Amino acid sequence: MENTYTAVTDAVGGSLALSALVSALPLLAFFIMLLGLKARAHVAGLVSLAVALLVAILGFNMPTDLALMSAFRGGIYGLFPIVWVILMAIWFYQVTVLSGRFEDLRRTFDLIGGGDLRIQAILIAFCFGGLLEALAGFGAPVAITATMILALGVKPLRAATTVLIANTAPVAFGAVAIPITTAGEVGGKDATAIAAIVGHQAPFIAFFVPFILLWILDGIQGIKDAWMHAAVIGLSFSVAQWWAATYFVYQLTDVVACIVSIAAAVAFLRFVKPRGVEGVRERYGITAPLEVEHLPGRRIWMALMPYLIVVIIFGVANLYQPLVAWMKTTAIKFQMPLLSERLLTASGDPVNSAYTLSWLNNPGTYLLISGIIVAVLYAIFNENGRYKLAMGDVVKEIGLVAYKMRWSAATIALVLALAFVMNYSGQTVAIGEYVASLGLAYAFLAPVLGWVGTAVTGSDTSANALFSKLQVTAAENLQANGVPGAHPELMLAANTTGGVVGKMISPQSLAIAATSVNMEGKESEIFKSVLGWSFILLIAVCVLVFLQATALSGLLVEPYLGGH
Repeated sequence: MENTYTAVTDAVGGSLALSALVSALPLLAFFIMLLGLKARAHVAGLVSLAVALLVAILGFNMPTDLALMSAFRGGIYGLFPIVWVILMAIWFYQVTVLSGRFEDLRRTFDLIGGGDLRIQAILIAFCFGGLLEALAGFGAPVAITATMILALGVKPLRAATTVLIANTAPVAFGAVAIPITTAGEVGGKDATAIAAIVGHQAPFIAFFVPFILLWILDGIQGIKDAWMHAAVIGLSFSVAQWWAATYFVYQLTDVVACIVSIAAAVAFLRFVKPRGVEGVRERYGITAPLEVEHLPGRRIWMALMPYLIVVIIFGVANLYQPLVAWMKTTAIKFQMPLLSERLLTASGDPVNSAYTLSWLNNPGTYLLISGIIVAVLYAIFNENGRYKLAMGDVVKEIGLVAYKMRWSAATIALVLALAFVMNYSGQTVAIGEYVASLGLAYAFLAPVLGWVGTAVTGSDTSANALFSKLQVTAAENLQANGVPGAHPELMLAANTTGGVVGKMISPQSLAIAATSVNMEGKESEIFKSVLGWSFILLIAVCVLVFLQATALSGLLVEPYLGGH
Protein backbone atom coordinates (compact mmCIF):
# COMPACT_ATOMS: atom_id res chain seq x y z
CA MET A 1 0.00 0.00 0.00
CA GLU A 2 1.36 3.37 -1.01
CA ASN A 3 2.49 5.82 1.65
CA THR A 4 2.08 3.36 4.51
CA TYR A 5 4.38 3.40 7.51
CA THR A 6 5.97 0.55 9.45
CA ALA A 7 8.13 1.43 12.43
CA VAL A 8 11.71 0.09 12.42
CA THR A 9 14.10 0.26 15.34
CA ASP A 10 17.27 1.05 13.40
CA ALA A 11 15.87 3.90 11.33
CA VAL A 12 18.64 6.34 12.27
CA GLY A 13 21.80 5.42 10.40
CA GLY A 14 20.87 1.74 10.39
CA SER A 15 21.97 1.53 14.05
CA LEU A 16 19.82 0.45 16.99
CA ALA A 17 22.07 2.27 19.47
CA LEU A 18 21.97 5.53 17.50
CA SER A 19 18.22 5.23 16.98
CA ALA A 20 17.71 4.68 20.72
CA LEU A 21 19.90 7.69 21.51
CA VAL A 22 17.96 9.96 19.15
CA SER A 23 14.68 8.55 20.49
CA ALA A 24 15.64 9.68 23.98
CA LEU A 25 15.74 13.35 22.87
CA PRO A 26 12.01 14.05 23.55
CA LEU A 27 12.32 12.65 27.10
CA LEU A 28 15.57 14.55 27.62
CA ALA A 29 13.87 17.74 26.44
CA PHE A 30 11.03 17.14 28.88
CA PHE A 31 13.40 16.70 31.83
CA ILE A 32 15.56 19.70 30.88
CA MET A 33 12.54 21.97 30.50
CA LEU A 34 11.11 20.92 33.87
CA LEU A 35 14.22 20.62 36.02
CA GLY A 36 16.80 22.73 34.22
CA LEU A 37 14.74 25.65 32.91
CA LYS A 38 12.00 25.37 35.59
CA ALA A 39 9.34 25.57 32.89
CA ARG A 40 5.74 24.80 33.75
CA ALA A 41 4.70 21.22 33.07
CA HIS A 42 2.41 22.00 30.12
CA VAL A 43 5.18 24.05 28.45
CA ALA A 44 7.63 21.18 28.96
CA GLY A 45 5.05 18.80 27.49
CA LEU A 46 4.54 21.00 24.43
CA VAL A 47 8.29 21.34 23.77
CA SER A 48 8.93 17.62 24.18
CA LEU A 49 6.00 16.81 21.89
CA ALA A 50 7.50 19.09 19.23
CA VAL A 51 10.85 17.30 19.61
CA ALA A 52 9.14 13.89 19.35
CA LEU A 53 7.38 14.97 16.15
CA LEU A 54 10.68 16.15 14.64
CA VAL A 55 12.42 12.91 15.59
CA ALA A 56 9.53 10.88 14.14
CA ILE A 57 9.46 12.81 10.85
CA LEU A 58 13.16 13.49 10.28
CA GLY A 59 14.78 10.62 12.14
CA PHE A 60 12.31 7.74 11.67
CA ASN A 61 10.90 8.90 8.30
CA MET A 62 7.29 8.90 9.51
CA PRO A 63 4.94 10.82 7.19
CA THR A 64 4.05 14.19 8.71
CA ASP A 65 0.30 13.61 8.59
CA LEU A 66 0.66 10.28 10.41
CA ALA A 67 2.87 11.84 13.08
CA LEU A 68 0.37 14.62 13.71
CA MET A 69 -2.54 12.19 13.79
CA SER A 70 -0.62 10.04 16.30
CA ALA A 71 -0.35 13.08 18.55
CA PHE A 72 -4.08 13.73 18.17
CA ARG A 73 -4.86 10.10 19.04
CA GLY A 74 -2.86 10.34 22.24
CA GLY A 75 -4.27 13.74 23.15
CA ILE A 76 -7.91 12.65 22.98
CA TYR A 77 -7.14 9.62 25.17
CA GLY A 78 -5.49 11.99 27.64
CA LEU A 79 -8.62 14.14 27.77
CA PHE A 80 -11.03 11.23 27.91
CA PRO A 81 -10.97 9.17 30.00
CA ILE A 82 -7.94 10.37 32.02
CA VAL A 83 -8.78 14.06 32.53
CA TRP A 84 -12.47 13.20 32.84
CA VAL A 85 -11.73 10.76 35.68
CA ILE A 86 -9.54 13.24 37.56
CA LEU A 87 -12.06 16.07 37.06
CA MET A 88 -14.88 13.98 38.51
CA ALA A 89 -12.71 12.70 41.36
CA ILE A 90 -11.78 16.19 42.53
CA TRP A 91 -15.37 17.39 42.07
CA PHE A 92 -16.64 14.47 44.18
CA TYR A 93 -14.34 15.53 47.01
CA GLN A 94 -15.48 19.14 46.63
CA VAL A 95 -19.10 18.07 47.10
CA THR A 96 -18.21 16.80 50.60
CA VAL A 97 -16.46 20.10 51.35
CA LEU A 98 -19.39 22.21 50.13
CA SER A 99 -21.76 20.20 52.31
CA GLY A 100 -19.80 20.99 55.47
CA ARG A 101 -19.55 17.28 56.26
CA PHE A 102 -15.83 17.19 55.59
CA GLU A 103 -15.16 18.96 58.89
CA ASP A 104 -17.04 16.18 60.68
CA LEU A 105 -14.80 13.70 58.93
CA ARG A 106 -11.74 15.48 60.31
CA ARG A 107 -13.20 15.38 63.82
CA THR A 108 -13.93 11.69 63.38
CA PHE A 109 -10.20 11.06 63.07
CA ASP A 110 -9.61 13.00 66.28
CA LEU A 111 -12.15 10.75 67.97
CA ILE A 112 -10.65 7.55 66.56
CA GLY A 113 -7.09 8.49 67.53
CA GLY A 114 -8.01 8.97 71.17
CA GLY A 115 -5.95 12.15 71.47
CA ASP A 116 -2.63 10.59 70.38
CA LEU A 117 -1.39 12.97 67.70
CA ARG A 118 0.89 10.28 66.24
CA ILE A 119 -2.00 7.89 65.61
CA GLN A 120 -4.17 10.77 64.41
CA ALA A 121 -1.46 11.85 61.96
CA ILE A 122 -1.10 8.30 60.60
CA LEU A 123 -4.86 7.90 60.22
CA ILE A 124 -5.13 11.26 58.45
CA ALA A 125 -2.02 11.05 56.23
CA PHE A 126 -2.01 7.31 55.49
CA CYS A 127 -5.63 6.13 55.70
CA PHE A 128 -7.64 9.22 54.81
CA GLY A 129 -4.92 10.48 52.47
CA GLY A 130 -5.10 7.13 50.71
CA LEU A 131 -8.85 7.55 50.34
CA LEU A 132 -8.35 10.98 48.78
CA GLU A 133 -5.67 9.53 46.51
CA ALA A 134 -8.05 6.77 45.48
CA LEU A 135 -10.71 9.28 44.46
CA ALA A 136 -8.87 12.45 43.49
CA GLY A 137 -5.09 12.12 43.47
CA PHE A 138 -3.24 14.88 41.64
CA GLY A 139 -1.84 16.52 44.77
CA ALA A 140 -5.17 16.83 46.62
CA PRO A 141 -4.24 14.28 49.34
CA VAL A 142 -0.97 16.07 50.15
CA ALA A 143 -2.58 19.51 50.32
CA ILE A 144 -5.57 18.46 52.42
CA THR A 145 -3.87 16.14 54.89
CA ALA A 146 -0.91 18.49 55.41
CA THR A 147 -3.17 21.24 56.70
CA MET A 148 -5.04 18.78 58.93
CA ILE A 149 -1.82 17.46 60.48
CA LEU A 150 -0.47 20.96 60.94
CA ALA A 151 -3.60 21.70 63.00
CA LEU A 152 -2.65 18.84 65.35
CA GLY A 153 0.47 20.74 66.41
CA VAL A 154 3.01 18.96 64.17
CA LYS A 155 5.84 21.23 62.99
CA PRO A 156 5.71 22.28 59.30
CA LEU A 157 8.73 20.31 58.01
CA ARG A 158 7.68 17.19 59.87
CA ALA A 159 4.09 17.55 58.66
CA ALA A 160 5.22 17.92 55.03
CA THR A 161 7.53 14.91 55.29
CA THR A 162 4.78 12.83 56.89
CA VAL A 163 2.19 13.45 54.19
CA LEU A 164 4.63 12.98 51.30
CA ILE A 165 5.80 9.59 52.55
CA ALA A 166 2.27 8.54 53.48
CA ASN A 167 1.23 9.32 49.91
CA THR A 168 3.40 6.52 48.47
CA ALA A 169 1.43 3.35 49.18
CA PRO A 170 -1.85 4.33 47.44
CA VAL A 171 -0.45 6.12 44.36
CA ALA A 172 -0.50 3.10 42.02
CA PHE A 173 -4.28 2.84 42.44
CA GLY A 174 -4.84 6.59 42.68
CA ALA A 175 -7.72 8.39 40.94
CA VAL A 176 -9.56 5.07 40.68
CA ALA A 177 -6.41 3.33 39.40
CA ILE A 178 -5.94 5.51 36.33
CA PRO A 179 -2.13 4.86 36.32
CA ILE A 180 -2.77 1.12 35.87
CA THR A 181 -5.50 1.69 33.30
CA THR A 182 -3.10 3.92 31.36
CA ALA A 183 -0.34 1.30 31.56
CA GLY A 184 -2.70 -1.27 30.10
CA GLU A 185 -3.88 1.03 27.33
CA VAL A 186 -0.46 2.33 26.26
CA GLY A 187 1.31 -1.00 26.78
CA GLY A 188 -1.42 -3.01 25.09
CA LYS A 189 -1.84 -5.41 28.02
CA ASP A 190 -4.65 -6.44 30.36
CA ALA A 191 -4.99 -3.85 33.13
CA THR A 192 -6.50 -6.38 35.55
CA ALA A 193 -3.37 -8.54 35.29
CA ILE A 194 -1.13 -5.50 35.84
CA ALA A 195 -3.23 -4.52 38.87
CA ALA A 196 -2.91 -7.99 40.37
CA ILE A 197 0.88 -7.91 40.05
CA VAL A 198 1.06 -4.39 41.50
CA GLY A 199 -1.09 -5.84 44.27
CA HIS A 200 1.84 -8.14 45.04
CA GLN A 201 4.29 -5.22 45.16
CA ALA A 202 2.69 -2.11 46.68
CA PRO A 203 1.44 -3.87 49.87
CA PHE A 204 5.05 -4.59 50.90
CA ILE A 205 5.68 -0.85 50.91
CA ALA A 206 2.35 -0.09 52.56
CA PHE A 207 3.07 -2.31 55.55
CA PHE A 208 6.20 -0.39 56.51
CA VAL A 209 4.91 3.14 55.85
CA PRO A 210 3.13 3.56 59.25
CA PHE A 211 6.38 2.59 61.01
CA ILE A 212 8.30 5.17 58.98
CA LEU A 213 5.68 7.77 59.89
CA LEU A 214 6.00 6.93 63.60
CA TRP A 215 9.76 7.39 63.33
CA ILE A 216 9.35 10.77 61.62
CA LEU A 217 6.72 11.97 64.09
CA ASP A 218 8.32 10.83 67.34
CA GLY A 219 11.55 8.94 66.71
CA ILE A 220 12.39 5.73 68.54
CA GLN A 221 9.99 6.64 71.38
CA GLY A 222 7.12 6.70 68.90
CA ILE A 223 8.06 3.21 67.71
CA LYS A 224 8.18 1.93 71.31
CA ASP A 225 4.85 3.50 72.26
CA ALA A 226 2.72 2.68 69.22
CA TRP A 227 4.40 -0.04 67.15
CA MET A 228 1.44 -2.38 67.58
CA HIS A 229 -0.96 0.22 66.24
CA ALA A 230 1.33 0.88 63.26
CA ALA A 231 1.47 -2.86 62.60
CA VAL A 232 -2.31 -3.23 62.71
CA ILE A 233 -2.87 -0.27 60.37
CA GLY A 234 -0.10 -1.29 57.96
CA LEU A 235 -1.02 -4.98 57.89
CA SER A 236 -4.75 -4.42 57.44
CA PHE A 237 -4.11 -1.91 54.64
CA SER A 238 -1.65 -4.26 52.91
CA VAL A 239 -3.85 -7.34 53.08
CA ALA A 240 -6.91 -5.42 51.86
CA GLN A 241 -4.88 -3.81 49.06
CA TRP A 242 -3.57 -7.19 47.97
CA TRP A 243 -7.05 -8.75 48.03
CA ALA A 244 -8.85 -5.94 46.22
CA ALA A 245 -6.18 -5.65 43.51
CA THR A 246 -6.15 -9.39 42.94
CA TYR A 247 -9.75 -10.50 43.37
CA PHE A 248 -12.03 -7.43 43.46
CA VAL A 249 -12.51 -4.32 41.32
CA TYR A 250 -8.99 -2.98 40.91
CA GLN A 251 -10.22 0.61 40.53
CA LEU A 252 -11.48 0.44 44.13
CA THR A 253 -8.35 -1.08 45.62
CA ASP A 254 -7.35 1.93 47.71
CA VAL A 255 -10.91 2.68 48.78
CA VAL A 256 -11.22 -0.85 50.18
CA ALA A 257 -7.75 -0.77 51.77
CA CYS A 258 -8.33 2.57 53.49
CA ILE A 259 -11.75 1.64 54.85
CA VAL A 260 -10.45 -1.69 56.14
CA SER A 261 -7.41 -0.09 57.80
CA ILE A 262 -9.54 2.58 59.49
CA ALA A 263 -11.95 -0.09 60.74
CA ALA A 264 -9.06 -2.19 62.03
CA ALA A 265 -7.60 0.85 63.82
CA VAL A 266 -10.95 1.65 65.45
CA ALA A 267 -11.37 -1.93 66.65
CA PHE A 268 -7.81 -2.22 67.95
CA LEU A 269 -7.89 1.15 69.75
CA ARG A 270 -10.94 0.02 71.71
CA PHE A 271 -8.82 -2.63 73.40
CA VAL A 272 -5.24 -1.31 73.25
CA LYS A 273 -4.61 2.37 73.94
CA PRO A 274 -1.31 3.86 72.73
CA ARG A 275 1.21 4.69 75.43
CA GLY A 276 2.91 8.01 76.03
CA VAL A 277 0.07 10.26 74.84
CA GLU A 278 0.95 13.03 77.30
CA GLY A 279 4.68 12.52 76.71
CA VAL A 280 4.47 13.20 72.99
CA ARG A 281 2.36 16.32 73.66
CA GLU A 282 5.08 17.59 75.98
CA ARG A 283 7.78 16.90 73.39
CA TYR A 284 5.72 18.87 70.87
CA GLY A 285 5.24 21.72 73.32
CA ILE A 286 1.45 21.39 73.35
CA THR A 287 0.17 22.80 76.65
CA ALA A 288 -3.58 22.93 75.97
CA PRO A 289 -5.59 20.30 77.88
CA LEU A 290 -6.36 17.12 75.95
CA GLU A 291 -9.96 17.21 74.74
CA VAL A 292 -11.60 14.93 72.22
CA GLU A 293 -14.92 16.28 70.92
CA HIS A 294 -17.75 13.76 70.91
CA LEU A 295 -19.65 13.43 67.63
CA PRO A 296 -23.11 11.87 67.36
CA GLY A 297 -23.14 8.63 65.38
CA ARG A 298 -25.45 10.20 62.79
CA ARG A 299 -22.89 12.86 61.90
CA ILE A 300 -20.07 10.31 61.69
CA TRP A 301 -22.21 8.14 59.42
CA MET A 302 -23.07 11.04 57.13
CA ALA A 303 -19.40 12.04 56.91
CA LEU A 304 -18.41 8.51 55.84
CA MET A 305 -21.45 7.87 53.63
CA PRO A 306 -19.99 9.26 50.34
CA TYR A 307 -17.22 6.68 50.29
CA LEU A 308 -19.65 3.83 50.93
CA ILE A 309 -21.72 5.00 47.97
CA VAL A 310 -18.62 5.02 45.76
CA VAL A 311 -17.85 1.42 46.75
CA ILE A 312 -21.42 0.35 45.99
CA ILE A 313 -21.59 2.14 42.62
CA PHE A 314 -18.21 0.82 41.45
CA GLY A 315 -18.93 -2.65 42.79
CA VAL A 316 -22.26 -2.95 40.98
CA ALA A 317 -20.91 -1.44 37.76
CA ASN A 318 -18.00 -3.86 37.65
CA LEU A 319 -19.39 -7.04 39.19
CA TYR A 320 -23.05 -7.27 38.10
CA GLN A 321 -22.44 -8.96 34.76
CA PRO A 322 -25.72 -8.13 32.96
CA LEU A 323 -25.11 -4.45 33.67
CA VAL A 324 -21.44 -4.74 32.70
CA ALA A 325 -22.37 -6.36 29.38
CA TRP A 326 -24.99 -3.70 28.61
CA MET A 327 -22.72 -0.77 29.43
CA LYS A 328 -20.05 -2.12 27.11
CA THR A 329 -22.55 -1.91 24.26
CA THR A 330 -22.91 1.84 24.83
CA ALA A 331 -19.27 2.51 23.91
CA ILE A 332 -18.68 4.23 20.58
CA LYS A 333 -15.67 3.07 18.55
CA PHE A 334 -13.94 5.41 16.10
CA GLN A 335 -11.43 4.33 13.49
CA MET A 336 -8.76 7.03 13.40
CA PRO A 337 -8.36 8.71 10.01
CA LEU A 338 -5.03 7.91 8.29
CA LEU A 339 -3.75 5.73 11.14
CA SER A 340 -6.24 2.89 10.62
CA GLU A 341 -5.31 2.49 6.94
CA ARG A 342 -1.64 3.42 6.73
CA LEU A 343 0.00 2.50 10.06
CA LEU A 344 1.19 -1.10 9.76
CA THR A 345 2.92 -3.64 11.98
CA ALA A 346 6.08 -5.45 10.88
CA SER A 347 3.90 -8.28 9.58
CA GLY A 348 1.92 -5.87 7.41
CA ASP A 349 -1.25 -5.80 9.51
CA PRO A 350 -2.90 -2.52 10.49
CA VAL A 351 -1.94 -1.23 13.94
CA ASN A 352 -4.91 -1.17 16.32
CA SER A 353 -5.27 2.60 16.60
CA ALA A 354 -9.06 2.82 17.02
CA TYR A 355 -10.38 5.09 19.77
CA THR A 356 -13.22 3.84 21.96
CA LEU A 357 -15.39 6.45 23.66
CA SER A 358 -16.69 4.65 26.75
CA TRP A 359 -18.84 7.54 27.90
CA LEU A 360 -20.86 5.44 30.35
CA ASN A 361 -18.59 2.51 31.22
CA ASN A 362 -15.72 4.40 32.86
CA PRO A 363 -14.69 5.48 36.38
CA GLY A 364 -15.28 9.19 35.74
CA THR A 365 -18.96 8.60 34.97
CA TYR A 366 -19.30 6.32 38.00
CA LEU A 367 -17.92 9.15 40.16
CA LEU A 368 -20.36 11.60 38.56
CA ILE A 369 -23.27 9.30 39.43
CA SER A 370 -21.90 8.81 42.95
CA GLY A 371 -21.48 12.55 43.44
CA ILE A 372 -25.05 13.28 42.31
CA ILE A 373 -26.42 10.69 44.74
CA VAL A 374 -24.32 12.10 47.59
CA ALA A 375 -25.38 15.67 46.79
CA VAL A 376 -29.09 14.71 46.74
CA LEU A 377 -28.82 12.84 50.05
CA TYR A 378 -26.92 15.71 51.65
CA ALA A 379 -29.50 18.19 50.37
CA ILE A 380 -32.33 16.10 51.82
CA PHE A 381 -30.73 15.23 55.17
CA ASN A 382 -29.38 18.68 56.04
CA GLU A 383 -30.31 18.58 59.75
CA ASN A 384 -32.45 21.71 59.72
CA GLY A 385 -30.12 23.66 57.50
CA ARG A 386 -26.92 22.95 59.46
CA TYR A 387 -25.41 21.26 56.40
CA LYS A 388 -27.22 23.12 53.67
CA LEU A 389 -26.15 22.15 50.15
CA ALA A 390 -27.59 23.85 47.06
CA MET A 391 -27.69 21.73 43.91
CA GLY A 392 -26.84 24.82 41.86
CA ASP A 393 -23.54 25.12 43.73
CA VAL A 394 -22.84 21.43 43.11
CA VAL A 395 -23.24 21.86 39.35
CA LYS A 396 -21.29 25.11 39.35
CA GLU A 397 -18.40 23.37 41.11
CA ILE A 398 -17.76 21.17 38.06
CA GLY A 399 -16.91 24.28 36.05
CA LEU A 400 -14.77 25.71 38.84
CA VAL A 401 -12.77 22.49 39.16
CA ALA A 402 -12.35 22.26 35.39
CA TYR A 403 -10.99 25.82 35.32
CA LYS A 404 -8.58 25.18 38.20
CA MET A 405 -7.11 22.09 36.54
CA ARG A 406 -6.97 23.50 33.00
CA TRP A 407 -3.16 23.50 32.84
CA SER A 408 -2.97 20.06 34.42
CA ALA A 409 -5.41 18.82 31.79
CA ALA A 410 -3.26 20.35 29.06
CA THR A 411 -0.19 18.66 30.51
CA ILE A 412 -1.88 15.25 30.55
CA ALA A 413 -3.10 15.61 26.97
CA LEU A 414 0.36 16.69 25.77
CA VAL A 415 2.17 13.89 27.62
CA LEU A 416 -0.20 11.30 26.14
CA ALA A 417 0.26 12.85 22.70
CA LEU A 418 4.03 12.58 23.20
CA ALA A 419 3.70 8.94 24.27
CA PHE A 420 1.62 7.96 21.23
CA VAL A 421 3.96 9.72 18.77
CA MET A 422 6.93 7.92 20.30
CA ASN A 423 5.07 4.60 20.29
CA TYR A 424 3.67 4.71 16.75
CA SER A 425 6.86 6.06 15.17
CA GLY A 426 9.04 3.37 16.78
CA GLN A 427 11.02 5.61 19.13
CA THR A 428 9.87 3.85 22.29
CA VAL A 429 10.48 0.42 20.80
CA ALA A 430 14.01 1.43 19.79
CA ILE A 431 14.82 2.50 23.35
CA GLY A 432 13.21 -0.65 24.72
CA GLU A 433 15.19 -2.99 22.48
CA TYR A 434 18.42 -1.23 23.34
CA VAL A 435 17.97 -1.19 27.11
CA ALA A 436 16.88 -4.83 27.00
CA SER A 437 20.44 -5.61 25.93
CA LEU A 438 21.32 -5.10 29.61
CA GLY A 439 19.95 -8.60 30.11
CA LEU A 440 18.88 -9.76 33.53
CA ALA A 441 20.07 -6.50 35.12
CA TYR A 442 17.14 -4.76 33.45
CA ALA A 443 14.71 -6.77 35.56
CA PHE A 444 16.29 -5.09 38.59
CA LEU A 445 16.41 -1.60 37.07
CA ALA A 446 12.94 -1.53 35.46
CA PRO A 447 11.28 0.34 38.38
CA VAL A 448 13.84 3.14 38.05
CA LEU A 449 12.14 4.33 34.85
CA GLY A 450 8.83 4.75 36.68
CA TRP A 451 10.63 6.42 39.58
CA VAL A 452 12.33 8.95 37.30
CA GLY A 453 9.18 9.57 35.24
CA THR A 454 7.00 10.24 38.28
CA ALA A 455 9.68 12.30 40.02
CA VAL A 456 9.87 14.59 37.01
CA THR A 457 6.21 14.77 35.96
CA GLY A 458 4.61 14.45 39.41
CA SER A 459 2.26 11.81 38.02
CA ASP A 460 2.44 8.02 37.97
CA THR A 461 -0.08 8.17 35.14
CA SER A 462 2.24 10.35 33.05
CA ALA A 463 5.20 8.08 33.83
CA ASN A 464 3.21 5.09 32.60
CA ALA A 465 2.17 6.97 29.49
CA LEU A 466 5.82 7.76 28.75
CA PHE A 467 7.39 4.39 29.46
CA SER A 468 4.77 1.62 29.18
CA LYS A 469 5.52 0.73 25.58
CA LEU A 470 9.24 0.80 26.34
CA GLN A 471 8.75 -1.59 29.28
CA VAL A 472 6.74 -4.01 27.14
CA THR A 473 9.36 -3.97 24.38
CA ALA A 474 12.20 -4.54 26.85
CA ALA A 475 10.30 -7.40 28.50
CA GLU A 476 9.59 -9.15 25.20
CA ASN A 477 13.25 -8.89 24.24
CA LEU A 478 14.34 -10.23 27.63
CA GLN A 479 12.01 -13.20 27.25
CA ALA A 480 13.39 -13.85 23.78
CA ASN A 481 16.91 -13.80 25.24
CA GLY A 482 16.36 -16.37 27.94
CA VAL A 483 14.64 -14.56 30.84
CA PRO A 484 11.17 -16.16 30.70
CA GLY A 485 10.01 -14.55 33.95
CA ALA A 486 10.36 -10.98 32.59
CA HIS A 487 6.71 -10.76 31.56
CA PRO A 488 5.51 -7.50 29.98
CA GLU A 489 2.80 -7.22 32.64
CA LEU A 490 5.47 -7.47 35.35
CA MET A 491 7.53 -4.69 33.78
CA LEU A 492 4.43 -2.50 33.49
CA ALA A 493 3.72 -3.18 37.16
CA ALA A 494 7.36 -2.37 37.95
CA ASN A 495 7.04 0.96 36.17
CA THR A 496 3.89 1.72 38.17
CA THR A 497 5.27 0.71 41.57
CA GLY A 498 8.59 2.44 40.90
CA GLY A 499 6.60 5.60 40.24
CA VAL A 500 4.88 5.20 43.61
CA VAL A 501 8.10 5.90 45.52
CA GLY A 502 9.15 8.68 43.14
CA LYS A 503 6.15 10.91 43.74
CA MET A 504 7.40 12.19 47.10
CA ILE A 505 10.39 13.89 45.44
CA SER A 506 8.57 15.37 42.45
CA PRO A 507 8.70 19.19 42.20
CA GLN A 508 4.92 19.25 41.96
CA SER A 509 4.44 17.32 45.22
CA LEU A 510 7.13 19.32 47.00
CA ALA A 511 5.53 22.61 45.95
CA ILE A 512 2.08 21.49 47.09
CA ALA A 513 3.43 20.29 50.45
CA ALA A 514 5.47 23.47 50.98
CA THR A 515 2.47 25.69 50.23
CA SER A 516 0.19 23.67 52.51
CA VAL A 517 2.50 23.96 55.55
CA ASN A 518 3.55 27.58 54.92
CA MET A 519 7.08 26.71 53.75
CA GLU A 520 7.01 28.36 50.33
CA GLY A 521 10.52 28.74 48.98
CA LYS A 522 11.86 26.02 51.27
CA GLU A 523 11.09 23.06 49.03
CA SER A 524 14.77 22.05 49.15
CA GLU A 525 14.47 21.35 52.90
CA ILE A 526 11.50 19.08 52.34
CA PHE A 527 13.31 17.44 49.41
CA LYS A 528 16.28 16.58 51.63
CA SER A 529 14.01 15.11 54.30
CA VAL A 530 12.28 12.67 51.91
CA LEU A 531 15.03 11.84 49.39
CA GLY A 532 16.66 9.15 51.53
CA TRP A 533 13.36 7.39 52.14
CA SER A 534 12.61 7.51 48.41
CA PHE A 535 15.93 5.79 47.61
CA ILE A 536 15.44 3.13 50.28
CA LEU A 537 11.94 2.27 49.06
CA LEU A 538 13.08 2.29 45.41
CA ILE A 539 15.81 -0.26 46.15
CA ALA A 540 13.22 -2.42 47.94
CA VAL A 541 10.95 -2.29 44.88
CA CYS A 542 13.85 -3.13 42.54
CA VAL A 543 14.77 -6.18 44.62
CA LEU A 544 11.15 -7.34 44.73
CA VAL A 545 10.67 -6.97 40.96
CA PHE A 546 13.93 -8.84 40.32
CA LEU A 547 12.72 -11.71 42.50
CA GLN A 548 9.35 -11.70 40.75
CA ALA A 549 11.12 -11.95 37.38
CA THR A 550 13.27 -14.85 38.55
CA ALA A 551 12.78 -17.01 41.63
CA LEU A 552 9.21 -15.96 42.51
CA SER A 553 7.73 -15.65 39.02
CA GLY A 554 5.64 -18.80 39.24
CA LEU A 555 4.20 -17.72 42.59
CA LEU A 556 3.64 -13.97 42.33
CA VAL A 557 3.25 -13.24 38.61
CA GLU A 558 2.24 -16.06 36.29
CA PRO A 559 -1.03 -17.04 38.04
CA TYR A 560 -2.46 -13.58 37.22
CA LEU A 561 -1.43 -13.13 33.61
CA GLY A 562 -4.82 -14.17 32.35
CA GLY A 563 -6.54 -11.45 34.39
CA HIS A 564 -9.05 -12.35 37.07
